[in-house]
Amino acid sequence: MSDRLEIPLFPLGTVLFPGGLLPLRVFEPRYVDMTKLCLRDNTPFGVCLIREGHETGVPAAPHAVGCLARIEHWDVPHPNLFALLARGGERFRVLKQSVNAAGLIRAEVELLAQPEAAVATDAACEEVLRLAVKRAGEDSVPGPIRFDDPLWVGYRLAEILPIMPLERQALLEENDATARLNRLREHMLAHGIIEKVNKNK
Repeated sequence: MSDRLEIPLFPLGTVLFPGGLLPLRVFEPRYVDMTKLCLRDNTPFGVCLIREGHETGVPAAPHAVGCLARIEHWDVPHPNLFALLARGGERFRVLKQSVNAAGLIRAEVELLAQPEAAVATDAACEEVLRLAVKRAGEDSVPGPIRFDDPLWVGYRLAEILPIMPLERQALLEENDATARLNRLREHMLAHGIIEKVNKNK
């Protein structure tokens, strides 16, 4: 895959992380057309957190860093309504963008290098995630389960912890796996999550 792609963007009020699963109900004509093209050509679209604006109506201004989304399952429960399940792929940075006549944002993006994973998983982060998965079941997180992978642990914790969207965006943009885990541990300490886990051992 080239380091640069031209893709349609789907600005949303949520952050998609690599390996994460994103269910979507697509009904706006611009995104219905986008979905049809992605399915036809087996190509991804880009998910970016909205910086300004809303998910529907006038095209929203997206954050510059997002995540590729590849459609894994789809259904058409009603005409012009797609029910999708997309999986997060590589992170990217928007280099330039334009809006077509239908209101769909198309962008030239640069794929970001995957952070080095040759670090030990943070013990507190791993323990909290293990407990969450044990309570909710393995189906509660996108598999395969990899508790020994610092990248996987960091991304999955960033998805399930009660974190504001802008903080999730910062965690997506973080290029260092160890730094991401450190930020997550600090968040859990500040909100008493680790203390609660220790009390429930």
